[in-house]
Amino acid sequence: MTIYFYSTRGTYGCFSNFSPHGFELDGIYWATSEHYFQAQKFAGTPHCEQIRQVKTPKDAAKMGRDRKRPLRSDWEQVKEEIMRKAVLKKFQTHADIQEVLLSTGEEEIVENSPIDYYWGCGADGSGKNRLGVILMEVRQIIRNNLEKTSTSQQ
Repeated sequence: MTIYFYSTRGTYGCFSNFSPHGFELDGIYWATSEHYFQAQKFAGTPHCEQIRQVKTPKDAAKMGRDRKRPLRSDWEQVKEEIMRKAVLKKFQTHADIQEVLLSTGEEEIVENSPIDYYWGCGADGSGKNRLGVILMEVRQIIRNNLEKTSTSQQ
C-alpha cells in the first residue's frame, strides 16, 4: 500500500510542511517546517527573519518563491539537506506525529501534489517525490535511533 498525503487534513496531514508542528532549529523557533525551509533560501539576510515571522506557512511559501529576493547561490546543492534537517527535527520534537510516521511501517510515502514535480509526484505521478523520500529516510533514522536507545538501556 502507498500512503498519499497533500493537505494538513487527515491521518497523514502531519507529513505536510504546512502542518502546525513547530520546533527549534539553529537556536531559533520555527512555526512550521515550511517556514524553516523557505527562510533558508535567504540564510544570513534580513529576508530569512522576515519569513520566519510571517503568520502562515502559505505566506512563508509565497515569500520564499518570490524571486525579487536574492536566492542563495548554493541553493540547488543544499535544499534537500535543509529539507531533511527540518523534517527530522519536526518529527523528533513531536512524539504524536513521530508515532504516525513510524506506524507507516515500510509503506511508500508520496506527496500527492498536483503541481509539484520535484517535492511531490505531480499531476500525472511522474514527479520525483523528494519530500516523500525524505519522510521515508527520516522514518528510518528515527527507527534506528530508537533501536540504539532501547539496546543501550538493556
